[in-house]
Amino acid sequence: MLRFHKKYFILTILVFLIEIIIAMYIDDAIIRPYFGDTLVVFLLYYGVKTFFNLPVLKTALFVLLFCYFVEIMQYFKVIYFLGLQESKLARIVIGSSFSWMDILAYTLGFLLIVWLENTSSFRKFLDVKND
Repeated sequence: MLRFHKKYFILTILVFLIEIIIAMYIDDAIIRPYFGDTLVVFLLYYGVKTFFNLPVLKTALFVLLFCYFVEIMQYFKVIYFLGLQESKLARIVIGSSFSWMDILAYTLGFLLIVWLENTSSFRKFLDVKND
């Protein structure tokens, strides 16, 4: 169950770098809020798959539910209850405002991961068997 998967690690780093580029250099109404939220699902998924040999659907569903949980925390303004509203890092990681569009972006990320992981060429690239 526990292992280090080099290609998932590389994908994690790649998606992380894309997220940083989006956060630092793109300030628009589509890519930053929606593409960034879709990519965060990939980032978390690849991060988990780097270290754990878990089934695709279970891992993707766990990540999706985690993203939903964070979004629900935003709905209830948890960042204010924790006294972290002045922390830029906390506002980036936890977020500060609930959005149904974020829920949709996370769901799209989940669906894309499940689809991608079930394509034979991607699985061949990753050199993974059925998990």
